[in-house]
Amino acid sequence: MRETRVTKQTETFARRAREERMSAGLSQSALAERVTELIGRSIDHSALAKLERHQRRASLDEALAIAEILDVPLAALLDDPEPTVVDAAAWAAGERGEAAVDLVPRLADLAVTAEDALVRESCIAALGAIGDPRGLPAVLAGCRDKPAVRRRAVLALAPFDGPEVEAALAAALEDRDWQVRQAAEDVTPVHTPGHED
Repeated sequence: MRETRVTKQTETFARRAREERMSAGLSQSALAERVTELIGRSIDHSALAKLERHQRRASLDEALAIAEILDVPLAALLDDPEPTVVDAAAWAAGERGEAAVDLVPRLADLAVTAEDALVRESCIAALGAIGDPRGLPAVLAGCRDKPAVRRRAVLALAPFDGPEVEAALAAALEDRDWQVRQAAEDVTPVHTPGHED
């Protein structure tokens, strides 16, 4: 039998999920059915029972589905102490696009202050997907981060325009990392004679 590593964060999530499930009046079976519908793969009540007993970890898609079903807001997940939870919440915010505009200030803050590079990267991606101008300074800051974050930041510039965006794209075209340069080429509009944007 495979041993499952259960962390303090896993226990915290499991306890919160159980409390929220019970508060909502849902059985483990009912929650399992709804999670299955959201994630597109089968999960049964015994898996949720093991989760609640701290005998298994929830996958990120399971955790986000449970949070959505139980009305745990993404804002709360962005403040979670576990970087993988914050990372997943940021990606989920990006998937919601403009519907997640209320999360822009928190995503922008995390994009520049989070210690975990994956969190910074996912927050920058979300800011690009949302496209709110309040997120632009954080995306621009990401253009000066480590290579993986710079690549994501350059791609996240796509919905924005202005001189600072043009300057960041010009700098990215000269970046020492070839993937950052490639991302800049993908985002930079091609101007051909006689072609109007």
